[in-house]
Amino acid sequence: MLSTLFPYGLVPLPLWGYALVSFALIEMMFLGITLYLHRDQAHGGLVLHPILRHLFRFWLWFSSGTVTREWVAVHRRHHACADRPGDPHSPVIYGLKKVVLEGYELYVAAARDPDILEYYGRGTPDDWLERNLYSRWPASGLVIFIVAELALFGVPAIVMVAAHLAAQPFFAGGVINGIGHRLGYRSFEMPSTATNIVPWGLLVGGEELHNNHHAFPRSARFSVQFWEIDIGWLWIRLFCALHLAKVRRVAPHPHLTRARRNLDADTVRALFTNRMHVLRDYARRVVRPVCRELARREPSGAIPRIAPMLLTRDHALLAEEARRALSDLLARYEVLRAVVEFRNSLQQGWSGTAANQTAAVQHLREWSVRAEASGICALREFALGLRAYSSAHA
Repeated sequence: MLSTLFPYGLVPLPLWGYALVSFALIEMMFLGITLYLHRDQAHGGLVLHPILRHLFRFWLWFSSGTVTREWVAVHRRHHACADRPGDPHSPVIYGLKKVVLEGYELYVAAARDPDILEYYGRGTPDDWLERNLYSRWPASGLVIFIVAELALFGVPAIVMVAAHLAAQPFFAGGVINGIGHRLGYRSFEMPSTATNIVPWGLLVGGEELHNNHHAFPRSARFSVQFWEIDIGWLWIRLFCALHLAKVRRVAPHPHLTRARRNLDADTVRALFTNRMHVLRDYARRVVRPVCRELARREPSGAIPRIAPMLLTRDHALLAEEARRALSDLLARYEVLRAVVEFRNSLQQGWSGTAANQTAAVQHLREWSVRAEASGICALREFALGLRAYSSAHA
């Protein structure tokens, strides 16, 4: 009846106006997801002002039916079991097609698991509104939202509502959880297939920097390299300037002091704090140069182009064919075995930093001596460069 009396609703707009309103409403939803649900509630790297917290909590309930505890619990479970059995929505477990097309269904199945909610949903809001409205009637807000859009914009609201309802499952479930674990570039290697994908930055608030986030999950800032843009971080800076947010943690950036000559406890702490950067530098400054040098010396095709990836990727993430190729390379080339062994030994050394710092310092010194005497030029230069690491600004 209302659409008959007011076919264009109470607020008729030009075509571009409907598109602009839809985009703004969807972006506000994504902003609530990335700032409130993800960076504030799930990981605690950001602390939003109570006013912003409730604004986002209400808007997510109103515009998408999202319950804070459920979203946080499923996401924390994803990090705890990333790309392993138990991950609620990994394309490694379920296949890319299922995650892209049925990501919402996978999320709902995990959100209904009482064990996941109990263990991973701790610390989320549990006030009167949460118990009696948001969690108790999660679909009510969405129904009111749809009715309000139809009343305001009439027939065009049908398309607007459809786009709004499809946005979160498509981008969050399909693009981030699906494509973001299959396609894109990897700045950091870890036991997860997470990648950084572009050009979705203007649409999903920085969530496309998924590899960076898995490397530094508690960081409030998802961009790490100077050319990466995290739209969510720009909003955070604005809210901080207005005293509506406080940043608790950001990903560390190595602080280098070229005047240093000794390897000491401060060096060990700096290497541990910046371990993801150190491993990335090892891949760039040791693994790749060694592979390039071998490729120049060996017959064409003897060293595959994917050799650096095989040598740096977590073994559990490699397909069976890739594992065979890696085993063949390590069996044929002693220098590649040495490169892998030195990297593993370096990681083992800083893993005991907190338990026994003296032993960790001794291990690093011995590692450095062996690396400098290895006869591998790239490894020697890398080992000498470790002296510059300092925890002063880590």
